[in-house]
Amino acid sequence: MTAQPNILLIMADQMAPQVLPAYGHPLVKAPHIDALAQGGTVFENAYSNFPLCVPARFSMLAGRYANSIGAWDNAVEMPAGVPTMAHYLRSVGYHTALCGKMHFIGPDQIHGFDERLTTDIYPSNFAWTPDWTQGDRPTGISMRGVIEGGQCKRSLQIDYDDEVEFFGLQGIFDMARYKKDKPFFLTISFTHPHSPFVTTDKYWDLYDHADIDMPDVPAIPEQDLDAFSRWLYYAHARDRHTVTDEHIRTARHAYYGMCSYVDDKVGRIMETLKATGLDDNTIVIFTADHGEMLGERGMWYKQAFFERSTRVPLIVRDPRKPSAATRSASLCSLVDLVPTMMDMATDGKPVEGPGLLDGDSLVPLMSGDTSRWDNTVISEYTGEGTCAPVRMLRKDDLKLIYTHGQPDMLFDLNEDPLELNNIAATHPDTNELKVELLTDWDPDEITVLAQQSQQERLFIQKVTGGEPHWAFENRAGDENRYVRNAGAVQTKGKARLPYVDPVPFER
Repeated sequence: MTAQPNILLIMADQMAPQVLPAYGHPLVKAPHIDALAQGGTVFENAYSNFPLCVPARFSMLAGRYANSIGAWDNAVEMPAGVPTMAHYLRSVGYHTALCGKMHFIGPDQIHGFDERLTTDIYPSNFAWTPDWTQGDRPTGISMRGVIEGGQCKRSLQIDYDDEVEFFGLQGIFDMARYKKDKPFFLTISFTHPHSPFVTTDKYWDLYDHADIDMPDVPAIPEQDLDAFSRWLYYAHARDRHTVTDEHIRTARHAYYGMCSYVDDKVGRIMETLKATGLDDNTIVIFTADHGEMLGERGMWYKQAFFERSTRVPLIVRDPRKPSAATRSASLCSLVDLVPTMMDMATDGKPVEGPGLLDGDSLVPLMSGDTSRWDNTVISEYTGEGTCAPVRMLRKDDLKLIYTHGQPDMLFDLNEDPLELNNIAATHPDTNELKVELLTDWDPDEITVLAQQSQQERLFIQKVTGGEPHWAFENRAGDENRYVRNAGAVQTKGKARLPYVDPVPFER
């Protein structure tokens, strides 16, 4: 067996692969991510297993579907007894470190990592617990992140990601100097290009405003939306804001700038790996927790099962196997990362552990071997913005979206890539796909468990006022610097320079 490789996981937040040049976008500038793609494998059809930050990350770390470990929403505690990729890699000799966002909820703020290099930007308590008792017009975030988009001199997310970059690079230098006795697994996780859509002049000026492309699918009237999209329509307060074409173009312009901002950081990370001599034995994985609708169908942010929301970039560069750039069209998802990392770390030995992983190693796909690959992905949703469990199954070109108590949706992505023609009522495979989607997932049971968890956490949050909040703090003042017992939109708005008065809700 050769020396174990180091593994570096770089994460973006809310980055849709469709905006990257590695995935064919003609305008967005991301040369460093593109270079990573040129030296590795681009997975063209990689999915989030839950298009929302906390459950997506819990699912990825555990290598298991979110609902199977009770990861219902953005304010749920990940059980300390669930093994993560950090535990698995430590079991085969790795030093593990986390730098940046992972959004752990609850007293365990480590989940197997040997060390954390930064605090987290978001709350660690139950402040963001949803409440399904609100019915089919739930409350949530608003269109402020879109309407107030544009340029800034500084933002809370820039504060955070610049700090993540600094400590991430320092972590690489430290691994090269002081921790050479073990291979390392380092996660560097940024919050860009998550909304609100604001960027500095440097990145705004990379693009001509008139060149910014508009959505392929215009806004769909509320009365024509499917049930899940209608719930999100109200959860995002689209009924109380007017989003103009100029708002859309400006938000997309800023989002492209935010992607270029992340790309620059990827470039400096890769430069540091090379400067320390670690680049020839460090596997680099670039991905995100979920995508961004970016105005398609009139929808924004994540949470939906349409391609812009649930697809993620996934690029894997293994310098030990230099070859021309490869692309894999096989369906895969974030739960595949744990078995992939363990395959690479052990030279293909079977994973030792409790044996409950839902994913499979991507290593065969990187060499073009699809002979034993089940071309199926699962994604699920029980978070804010809905009032019932929702689950998606994609098998080959067919995507089935099940919304509990509502009509099914089925799309043939080869014939209908924009997901405009629901063929569930006429396609001969609908029932077979639905049986597979519902296997080991009982929506009635999920409803009871999710609602009970919500009510318990809402009660605790009310009684305690959100204290203690359990946040890991890397340095003095972090408690007041980032989002804690409050909403993200409001906290980020106050930190924006220059300050912009909030756009009021329409009545």
